[in-house]
Amino acid sequence: LPEEKRKEYSETIEHAAMKLSGLITNILKLNKLENQTIVPEKGNFDVSRQLCDCILQFEEVWEDKNIEVDVELEDSAYVYGDENLMEIVWNNLLSNALKFTEPGGEVAVSQESRDESVIIRIKDSGCGMSKECVKRIFDKFYQGDTSHKQEGNGLGLALVKRILTIEKGQ
Repeated sequence: LPEEKRKEYSETIEHAAMKLSGLITNILKLNKLENQTIVPEKGNFDVSRQLCDCILQFEEVWEDKNIEVDVELEDSAYVYGDENLMEIVWNNLLSNALKFTEPGGEVAVSQESRDESVIIRIKDSGCGMSKECVKRIFDKFYQGDTSHKQEGNGLGLALVKRILTIEKGQ
């Protein structure tokens, strides 16, 4: 094969392998979470710092799509929970917000402390969800908007829901 075709085929194989690896990882995580074989390792951590770090991981994505990211975080907000599990939550929610926001749109992340809780909101200017989609959004492998099917596997929000259930969040 010519060098150009070999490179094209290699990139296709690499992309497919990475997608398969992500799918397998998410299936295993969800299975462990559903069967309680993952025991949360709880401790105090700064959720403001964690959110900031997670947001910065997506900088290339929002810059490529010319998305305005509006962030309102307190300097610090300590919570008691499993820091690694909560990172999965933020990464999934941020990934979805950026994925479903059209170029030139906006994603807003806010965090505020109230009494004994911390409230975190992630909003985007995307197209939103139909009522049918909202009913099934936490179902495993469900993808309401199939136009982005290549970018996910329908497990992210099922993972988010399970983690928040374990962490007693809402």
